[in-house]
Amino acid sequence: MATKVYIVYYSMYGHVEKLAEEIRKGAASVEGVEAKLWQAVAALDISQRSIGFRPFIEYLKFQPSVPETLPEEALLKMSAPPKSGSPIITPNDLTEADGFVLGFPTRFGMMAAQFKAFLDATGGLWRTQALAGKPAGIFYSTGSQGGGQETTALTAITQLVHHGMIFVPIGYTFGAGMFEMEKVKGGSPYGAGTFAGDGSRQPTQLELEQAFHQGKYIATITKKLKVSTA
Repeated sequence: MATKVYIVYYSMYGHVEKLAEEIRKGAASVEGVEAKLWQAVAALDISQRSIGFRPFIEYLKFQPSVPETLPEEALLKMSAPPKSGSPIITPNDLTEADGFVLGFPTRFGMMAAQFKAFLDATGGLWRTQALAGKPAGIFYSTGSQGGGQETTALTAITQLVHHGMIFVPIGYTFGAGMFEMEKVKGGSPYGAGTFAGDGSRQPTQLELEQAFHQGKYIATITKKLKVSTA
């Protein structure tokens, strides 16, 4: 049976999506691995939080994926392009995967609220620890060099910890590409990354290569873990 790696991302301007596509290619290059792209655009309606803890946990288990958290008018003013054709994931879809690579833009040094809203809807999976023991990596896009290339991943790790998941950083396995000093390059030992700037800058070839490497690296580890626990 194939090892399934899900690349789950939220992308407003397309930068994270470009990295996601390369990560999928990298993961798919590993023999026996099935890599799939998913968009996470879910938002959690917490209007029923007053019904009590146990009923609320049951409520969380059945939360479906719903449209983008920002209204269409706001997205138009922000010049955000239309969403791609990648399928939209729901929390329950996560249980089908053996490993993950999660990607999102940065907002004030942390993951964008849209992706956090999706993770907030995984309460039912948290309750049963359905994702415990599964490996996961992180990738991201920031607006500037000081915009959170490390803090975004660092603060996102808490989400994995509560689910009992295994964080898989790329460390310095990308080799010489990790030490590039002549050109601006996103990414860190935590995972692949890019800089969006004012939106016009696109991921460079080196950043895309790092994303491919991350996909291949995590897919390899996911496959090894699956075989060892079979």
